[in-house]
Order: sequence, then C-alpha cells, then structure tokens
Amino acid sequence: MAEPANCSRCGGLFMKRTHTFCETCRNREELDYRAVYKFLRERENRAATADVIAEATGVEEKQIRKFVKDRRLHPMNFPGLSYACERCGGAIRQGRLCASCSKELNEALAKIDRNEKARENRNHREEEPEIIRSSYYSIDRKKR
Repeated sequence: MAEPANCSRCGGLFMKRTHTFCETCRNREELDYRAVYKFLRERENRAATADVIAEATGVEEKQIRKFVKDRRLHPMNFPGLSYACERCGGAIRQGRLCASCSKELNEALAKIDRNEKARENRNHREEEPEIIRSSYYSIDRKKR
C-alpha cells in the first residue's frame, strides 16, 4: 500500500511505493541515463571516465557512478567507469569493497573467530572436573 513521503531528491511530497523519490525525479533520472548511454554508445567514448562523461552530457558525476553501482552501466563494457569503495573511497568496478578492504575485513573476521574458539576451549576446559589419577596397588601376602 502506498504511503505519503517526501522525495529524497527534491523534497516534494509523493506516494511512496517502490522508489524513494517522486515521479518527476524518476523521469529526470531516466533522461540522464539515456543521455549518458547515448554518449557511451559511440565507439570513441566507450573508455571515457565519469568526469569526462559528466562534462559532455551535463549529468552529475555522482549520478553516473550510481548508474554503474546499480549495474545499469556495466564496467565490463565501459572500462573507464567505476564507483567508490564504501570503506576507503577507492575506485572499484563491482561489489561494495575494494580488494584490500575486503582482505582486511576477512582477516579481522578470521582473528575474531580464532579468539572466540580459543575462549570456548578455555571455558570448556575450566568446566571439566579434574581427573584424579590414582593407582590400585595390591599386596601379595604369600611373598612376604
């Protein structure tokens, strides 16, 4: 069910369904996409970077990077396009993190996992009752 909301771009009131912005802003975004795509379809522009495309089309560089991030423009087809890593801001072509940030995150998670396992092992050993080692000796009375 639709509910009233303010457009995240222009601030205008609209009935929110699947998008967070109004119909006017959606149409403007579609026109921007078509302008960028038309520019990139020309052979000599395929390797253009976002700032060159922004200058040629008048579409904001931020919007062009959003098209790449949303996979409307595929970096495989347009090698000059990229968007920012969510952690360090470096240029990436897929996913949310660059390779180095992803590696750092995986190493940190592995370290946390190792620490958790070590803590569990310590707690498990502390809960075990102490094993009393004793021996049974018998005396042979006949040998005395």
